Amino acid sequence: MMNVLIAIDSFKGSLSARKLVSAIEEGITNVYEDANITKTPIADGGEGTIDSLIEGLRGQLIYKTVKGPLFEDVNAYYGILPDQKTAILEMAISSGLPLVEPAKRDPRNTTTYGVGELIIDALNKGISEFIVGIGGSATNDGGIGMLHALGYKFLDKNHQEMKPIGKSLQFIEHIDTSSVDPRLKDTTFLVACDVDNPLCGLRGASHTYGPQKGATKEIVEELDQGLLHFSNIVKNTLGIDKAHLSGAGAAGGLGYGFAAFLHGELKPGIDIVFEKLSFEQQLENIDIIITGEGQIDFQSVMGKALAGVARSAKIKNIPVIALGGSVTQEAYQMHDLGITSIFSIINHPITLEDAMKEDTARDFVKHNIEELFRLIKAIKK
Repeated sequence: MMNVLIAIDSFKGSLSARKLVSAIEEGITNVYEDANITKTPIADGGEGTIDSLIEGLRGQLIYKTVKGPLFEDVNAYYGILPDQKTAILEMAISSGLPLVEPAKRDPRNTTTYGVGELIIDALNKGISEFIVGIGGSATNDGGIGMLHALGYKFLDKNHQEMKPIGKSLQFIEHIDTSSVDPRLKDTTFLVACDVDNPLCGLRGASHTYGPQKGATKEIVEELDQGLLHFSNIVKNTLGIDKAHLSGAGAAGGLGYGFAAFLHGELKPGIDIVFEKLSFEQQLENIDIIITGEGQIDFQSVMGKALAGVARSAKIKNIPVIALGGSVTQEAYQMHDLGITSIFSIINHPITLEDAMKEDTARDFVKHNIEELFRLIKAIKK
């Protein structure tokens, strides 16, 4: 019997990890009808983290309308694990860049308020432990939007409450904690963070990520000075100094907000996901692993989901096949990490738009897997 582990990330903008797993399973069983298949959608803390953990641990999704990056209503969701005390959040679902149309992108005006609303909703359901993915933000507010929803008040020199957006940071002079939700004292936050940027400076949140969120050079400088000013106010009034923490600059400073105000622990997303899914135990008696992501490139090599799969498989000497829509030259460095072979699913000339259509991508995946396992079966004979 063939024992196969499917541990694959989403093809972002095309196929979810769950749908990829289904297509791969169909391709395998067309060749090995009695294959024993273990299905584990994975993620690195960004898009797909909720789906990965909810699918793998049989949790449930909770839907909630919250305020989006520009304070408009958005339909968001989060997951609750079967222990009924742990919630999984992705900040991008309520405060992500795709929620802001390009013409309106300006990180001075965006907020993480919706993240705080989701946290409050989960607290109301008895949640005391959070796992939060913070990739893909539209924000640069240092987390004050989220914190405002949790009861923190940020005041100017006249003790007037500030709107919790990026451009308010430079004017904050006082922090009122009298209305902070008391349940937060007994709540833990594990934050999936895959970058090491500090809060401020040339490697900080504003300079590194501001331009992709619509910031000009002048706006970048304004936001960076705002974050620096805010962190100094926090240090001087609350005695908390987290601006230089590795990952503080993630998601426009949301990493800082979690670490400084909520005692959040910042940790690589893939480590969190693998730990929760007991990934190492799933490798027992596995003959081959199928993994992949939409684009396999230098970021894959630098430690995202595929690299995590490769490292674990290499220890146990399990062959690994990686699939991607796009495979760059740098991707082949992953052979050294433990990936046995890497394939693009694209079989003929096609536009990017057509290749990313769900039905097209699914057919490509299924047929490529079927052909690969036909070869494996012939060799094993």
